[in-house]
Order: sequence, then C-alpha cells, then structure tokens
Amino acid sequence: MTATILNLPSLYDPFSTEAKWQKFWEDNQVYKADPNHNGEPYCIVIPPPNVTGSLHMGHAFESALIDTLVRYHRMQGRNTLWLPGTDHASIAVHTMLEKQLKTEGKTRYELGRDQFLERAWQWKAESEGTIVNQLRRLGVSADWSRERFTLDEGLSKAVVEAFTRLYEEGLIYRGEYLVNWCPASQSAVSDVEVENQEVNGNLWHFRYPLTDGSGFVEVATTRPETMLGDTAVAVNPNDDRYKHLIGKTLTLPILQREIPIISDEFVDPTFGTGCVKVTPAHDLNDFDMGKRHNLPLINIMNKDGTLNANAGEFQGQDRFVARKNVVSRLEADGVLVKIEDYKHTVPYSDRGKVPIEPLLSTQWFVKIRPLADKTLEFLDGQNSPEFVPQRWTKVYRDWLVKLKDWCISRQLWWGHQIPAWYAVSETDGQVTDNTPFVVAKSEEEAWDKAKAQFGENVKLKQDPDVLDTWFSSGLWPFSTLGWPEQTQDLTTYYPTTTLVTGFDIIFFWVARMTMMAGHFTEKMPFQTVYIHGLVLDEKGQKMSKTKGNGIDPLLLIDKYGTDALRYTLIREVAGAGQDIRLEYDRKKDESPSVEASRNFANKLWNAARFVMINLDGQTPAQLGQPLSTELSDRWILSRYNQTVKQTSNYIDNYGLGEAAKGLYEFIWGDFCDQYIELVKSRLQPDADPASRRVAQQTLAYVLEGILKLLHPFMPHITEEIWQSLTQQPVDSPQTLPLQPYPQVDANLIDSALEEQFELLIDTIRTIRNLRAEADVKPGVKVTANLQTESEKERQILTAGQVYIKDLAKVETLTITDKQKSQTVAVKKPQKGLKVIGLTILGIVFARLGFAVGNTIYETPIVGAFFEMVGFLYAAWFVTENLLTAETRQKLWRQFFPETEVQQAQEPENAIAGVIGTIQVVIPLSGVVDIEVVRAKLEKSLTKAEAEIQSLSGRLKNPNFVDKARPDVVQGARDALAEAEKQAEILRERLRSLGL
Repeated sequence: MTATILNLPSLYDPFSTEAKWQKFWEDNQVYKADPNHNGEPYCIVIPPPNVTGSLHMGHAFESALIDTLVRYHRMQGRNTLWLPGTDHASIAVHTMLEKQLKTEGKTRYELGRDQFLERAWQWKAESEGTIVNQLRRLGVSADWSRERFTLDEGLSKAVVEAFTRLYEEGLIYRGEYLVNWCPASQSAVSDVEVENQEVNGNLWHFRYPLTDGSGFVEVATTRPETMLGDTAVAVNPNDDRYKHLIGKTLTLPILQREIPIISDEFVDPTFGTGCVKVTPAHDLNDFDMGKRHNLPLINIMNKDGTLNANAGEFQGQDRFVARKNVVSRLEADGVLVKIEDYKHTVPYSDRGKVPIEPLLSTQWFVKIRPLADKTLEFLDGQNSPEFVPQRWTKVYRDWLVKLKDWCISRQLWWGHQIPAWYAVSETDGQVTDNTPFVVAKSEEEAWDKAKAQFGENVKLKQDPDVLDTWFSSGLWPFSTLGWPEQTQDLTTYYPTTTLVTGFDIIFFWVARMTMMAGHFTEKMPFQTVYIHGLVLDEKGQKMSKTKGNGIDPLLLIDKYGTDALRYTLIREVAGAGQDIRLEYDRKKDESPSVEASRNFANKLWNAARFVMINLDGQTPAQLGQPLSTELSDRWILSRYNQTVKQTSNYIDNYGLGEAAKGLYEFIWGDFCDQYIELVKSRLQPDADPASRRVAQQTLAYVLEGILKLLHPFMPHITEEIWQSLTQQPVDSPQTLPLQPYPQVDANLIDSALEEQFELLIDTIRTIRNLRAEADVKPGVKVTANLQTESEKERQILTAGQVYIKDLAKVETLTITDKQKSQTVAVKKPQKGLKVIGLTILGIVFARLGFAVGNTIYETPIVGAFFEMVGFLYAAWFVTENLLTAETRQKLWRQFFPETEVQQAQEPENAIAGVIGTIQVVIPLSGVVDIEVVRAKLEKSLTKAEAEIQSLSGRLKNPNFVDKARPDVVQGARDALAEAEKQAEILRERLRSLGL
C-alpha cells in the first residue's frame, strides 16, 4: 500500500468504508479486553437494551456517547472494556407472545409453561440479533466476545445466589401486601413501572346512612365501584363537624354491611366533605389506615380487572362497567348526591398501558431500607457514585430516602423463576398464602431441605412466578463480570468506571444497581454516573410511539452514513445532561444537521487527499517532526496543541459536545480553510526546497493528529484516511483505535502568536467579504490600504502581509497610520543630474547678486530706496508662495518641475470595512463596473423597501394583528425587522461606494 491519491477516491463513500472497518475490527478482535493488559482499567457496561427492541434514536445517542468515551480512554492507554449485552424484558416478551397466541385462538395456559418457554426461547434465538446487529452498525467498540444476556447460565446463577442470600439474611420475605396490579399483563408491577397521567374524570358524592337512623355522612370518591369493599369511613379527630359521630356505625349502601366511623389524622378535612371512605384492599393509604385500626381487608377484584363474589350483584363485570352500574344503583337508591367534573392523576401501567389497580396480593418483597441506607452512606460519606451533572445527586438521594419495600415477584413465565418450592403436601396439594416453602439454589437442594423439614413423603411445587426484570438488571455490573465467582475480569474491571444512562431510569435501574452492589460487593458499582438527556424531535418534543414522532436512526445512517449521525448527536449536546434537538424534514426524510456532518466528513476527506498528493509518497513518520520557523507553521502547531489540550479537557469532564464543536472549528476553519491555503504556494515544484519540506512535515503531522483526535467521534472515516496516510500494509495493518491519543506539547503553544495570527485571518476574511460585496471577480487582484493607529497592529500586518496578499488576492498593499497626514515628496531618479546642475548655477548667480547689491546699497538715497523695495517684495513673496501648502507645492514645482508631491487620500468609489481598530479601504475604480454595482444595489434596495412598506401596512392593520394567529403576527414582525436591516446594509454599501 502506498500513500498516493489512488488510495483515496475523489468522493468519500461512507457505506462501503463503514462496513469494511466494522468487519475488520470484529474479525481481528481489536476491542477484546485483556485483564493482564497494562494500564489503569476503564470499564463501561452497556445499559442492556430489551431483546425485543430495535434501534431507536435514544439507543443511537447513548451508544455514540459511550463509544466516544471508550475509544478515547483506550487510546489514552487504559485497559479498556466495554461489555455489551441484552435484557430478557419479561413483560415485553410476554405481552408480544400472548398477542401471537391470541391470533391463533390460544392462551398460554392452554399451551402450558414448558411449551410457552420453548416458544419464547425460539423467538429469542430468531430475533435477538436485531438490536445487536443494529448497534454494530453504529461501529461501537464493544468486546462482543463478552456479550451477555440476563437469562444466560452465568447471570441466572448470580440471580439465584443473590435471592437466596437475601432470603437467608432476612431481607427477602413473602407476604400479603397491596401491590400495583396491571390487569392487562395480570402481573404486579413496581412503583417505578407506574406512569402517572392527568385525566379529566369525575368526583362522585353519595350518602352513607347512620345505622341508628339519626342521619348520614356524605363521602366523595373518584372510584365509586370500590365502595363495595369499604370497611370504614374516616374523619379527622380535630374536625368539629364529625367529632360526635366517631365510634358510631354506618350502613354501607347496596351491600348493607355495617361499618364503623373512625378518626385518623391522615384525613384532610378540606378535601371533599371531610369524610373519607376506607377501602383497605384497594388503596395504599387506606391499607395503611386499615392496619392502624385493625380493619378487615375485603378484595372485590379479580386479577383480570373484573369484580369477584365479594361485589355481590356486580360479580363478573369489568371494573369500568361496574363503575357505571354502581353509580346507577346509588342514584336509584337515592343516595347519589352529585357528580362533579374533576381533573386528577391516574397511575397507568408503563407496560400494559391501562390504569393500575391497587390489589391485595401475596407476593415476594425485598426489605429495602437496609439496602437503601447503606447506599446512602456511600453517597453522603464518599460522594459515591458521583453524578454528572451534579444536580441529579439530589434526585437520586431523595428517592433512596423515600423507598418502600420492593415487590419483586411477577405473575409471568418468561424470566428467572423464583427459587422457592412449596410443600403442597402440607396444604392438600394447593399453594395457599399459608403453604410452607423452602428457598434453595437448585431443585435438588430444595428436596433435601424439604425432606429434612417435612419428611420423605413431602410433595413440592416451585413458585410459578418470576422475578422482576430489574432484580437481575440490578446485578448487571458485577454479574456480567463473573460474580459470584471471583473471576479475573471481576478483579480487574470492577467497580466499573462510568455508567452512561438516561435520567428516566435512575429509579428503575441505577438505584437498584447501587443497592445490590453495596450489599453484595461492599462497593459502589461505578465511579461516575453520566446522565444524558433526550433526543427531541424537530419541534423540541419528546419522541414517543404514541405521538408517532420518532426518527429512525437507520434511515439517517443509510442516507448520510454512521459517522455523520454519531457526530451530529454528540455535537448537539450543549452541556452534560442536556436534551438535544435533531433537525428533521419528515416530508423528505432528511436532516440538515446530519447532512452538515456529512459535509464535514467530505471536507476532511478532500483536505486529506490534498495533503497526500503533496507529500511525495512519504508518511508522517518518514517526513519526521516539523521544525517550523515560518509564521504560519508555528501558528498551526500552536493551534493544534491548543486543540489537543482543549479536547482532552472537555472529554475528561464529560463535555463531549464542546469537544466535538472545538474539533470542527479547528479542522474546518484553522486547518482546511486557513493553513492549507497558506502553504499552497510553498508546495509548488519551484518553491524553496527547505520551506516545502517543512510545509509537508507540518501538514502530515497535523493531519495525523487530527485523525487521532477525531477518531472517537467519527471512527470509520478517520481509520480509512489514517491507513492510507501511514501506508499500513494490507496483510497485517496496525489500526487507528489502538494508537496513542495525541498529547500536548506545551512548548509549541504560543497564545500571543495565535492572537496576532487571528488578526491576520480576520483581515483576510474582511478583504474577501468586501470583494464579494463589490462583486470583484475571483481572479482579479485589488489594491488594499490598511490603516490603524496601533504600531503593534501595523507590525503584525507587515509581518503577515505575504499571507494577506496571497489569500485575499491583493496586488498592492499599503499599511499606514491613519492619524498622520501622508504627504511625501517623491523625486524621479532620472532627473537627479539636472537638479544638481541647477543648484550650482543658482549659487553662482546668488554670489553675483550679492556683489551687485552691495555696490548699490552703498550709493546714497538709492540704497535706502532699494532697501524699502526689498522689504515689500519679501512680504509679497511670503504671502503668495509660502503661507499655504498649495502655494508651497506650486513654488516647489516651479523650481523642480520633475518632482511630484503626493498626499494619501481615500479614493472615490472605494469600499471600506473595519476589523477592530483597523480600517480596510479597497479602491474599485478600474476593478469593477461601478454603474453595474450601483444598479444591482439600488434594485435590491427598492425590493427591500417595498417589502418594508408591505409588512408595515399589515402590522398597522388592527384586523391582521388582532385576528391572525400569534405565530403569523410574530413572523411578520420578524420579517419586517430583517427587511429593515437588509435595507440599511444596502444603503451603507451605496454610501461606501460614493454612490
């Protein structure tokens, strides 16, 4: 392989390039981690996507952030592991399979557990590669040899170990408790799987009569069907309206059950009537109140959301159908008082998408306080883990403080089956709330324990429920590394370094991991939690399936390439944890922002082609380190090292967006637009050989550094260019991901030089802009006069005048002090002898005149007369020839007609601009057709003034301002402001041209 133009086609093709390098990296196990590798460990475990999933923009964003960090730290020489894997997603898979069975006219119960699980594993085998292969298309540098799945053998072993340990330590128990029940999936769900939605509902008021017939109390509820399970009515003990009723009883309408009136400080006297119906089996607050007052718990609900026998005549009805029928019955019985419109919050199942039903159920729970308190000790005592941005620390802490016991059992089949076996022989072959059980790591161990406890004839049945998915995910950082075995991976890479995740799963997942890790490993599972924001759509709204406003990352990858999408997502981050907005045209399925990143890739590609064309087939290593003495070389090396320093600082502090933007500015602006243009003349064959070689060295050195700096953000294009630039052998090439990241050479940083060079660049840019404004043709060179009062600025401009003339196409450049009059006498060299001769002749005649004068002066009367005449003539001569600059110049020309006197003046028909305190003047006479320029400017001005008149008229019209949509009115105001600004610019251009 040779570094010639043949290695880089004229156009960059991201699709073939990206596929080629993704295959190469995986085939050669470039990212395989080695615990024996030197270097400080750096480990990230992937937030495991659901095995049911496909790549969405959130995955792409998160993976791009992680991969940037991983690639950067790998190039920094750290022993790096990014461990990938997927989650079994109990509810999602279960829901999907049950929908399939429904289309076949079957249920999972008809199919049976074993066949249902066979079907689930078959589906997993067929579809699990979807999300994984899509992640691979992002070019992520994960160690796929260590890919894990939460139901694989090793992780299942860890789950059983964790469950049995917690149970033996008294931190897991089985008991009856009110849980969040999802009738759609017919499973308990945790608090963090509940999504609160604001709905427009009703508040129903009805009367409960006192049993002694002395009156009634009025209650209000948003769920009237639950009154069938009421076991009391509560009032506040300090509410004077009801103190006399405390201890009396009421007759429950419809069911005619006698229930007490109790007092409890939980009751808010200002809500409704101040009387609260108490349904302990169907409301969490009522459940707690029922425990305080020893109230019975009456469950009226089946697991599918229908009412059971305790609901009397409403048995078998769906809960929402029963609601209407209960209200109708209360109205018919004359106890319904009124119905109010009422906006309130209703908890919905995040998976089942139906309202949650608080349901009394026997479930497995984790005693959460010991785990949460230990986690709080790490946070408060060691600030571990550290959150970025820091504001999420308080959110995380507050949630740990408020945690209640965690319901970990789910009434599903796909997942980790609970390792508990019931001795059904003790309860007539049935599993009841009171059936004794044993917890064991295996069925064999369970039989041994059961026989020892209940005798040889014991019959066992394993708990059919599975564990909450978040139980196994909570072990992810250490179970994936081999725990509970003390593996080499666990010793080397645990605790992991950084967790990158979204704020929406701090409660679902992050806290579960810290609590589990603190208990089982005595360490926090990661040093830092980097919380990223969301990817919002083009309108700044959260993407969701419900809204249908998602943007398919694969579509954008197919259109613009992986590197372009990755770079866009990272560049848009304005600060750690901030949401980003992605520009998108839904009609065309195009993204201007991703297209801009593709253009950036093309810019880099073309710059690399230019550099390699001009290296004479040499690599950066062959050319060697540049020893630059020229101003432009020293400037680009200083800017490069500043960029190295800045980029590393940003990434080290999770400023990935700032790092990406800084690289863009340096690569596109400083390197491509400035330095390459500055050295083009030095690369010509007839250029000075020493200067040419330094230019080659500098170009090669900086380009290779750029490729390394940019690689974590855009891995594919940088690898492709680097392979060609460094002439890697085809059969056994080195690879860019394993190269060292650039280090700062502080000796090459010259901030003063950069500041001075910035002045030169701004001057060049201003001259270019003035040329464009005046429609000066690209090939035409101009005259430019730079005027400044600053001696320092004049020195900088003088030192860089060769760059100004070259890049701005200036033929004649003058640099002057605009405060001083620029009057100079310039003699024509060929007239010098004539001037000398006239001077000698003048001296001879002067001496002759003096002699004659002395003779006349000595003559009486005549001498006095000539003295007076001489005085008067002297006065006239001074007045006529010496008092003004114009008369002095005229006199000078009489004696020295070959000499010119020039005074610097701004020529007419010139265009001017300003950079700080520097004024730039470009004469246009003879350069452009002034009349053509004038006509174009006046035509544009007329158009702008017509638009101003039209928009002003609309905005003065009350009908338009008052009746049009606010966004339309604001759009007209914005357009008017823009038109006025444009008109003022055009007038100023006309004035500057002397028109």
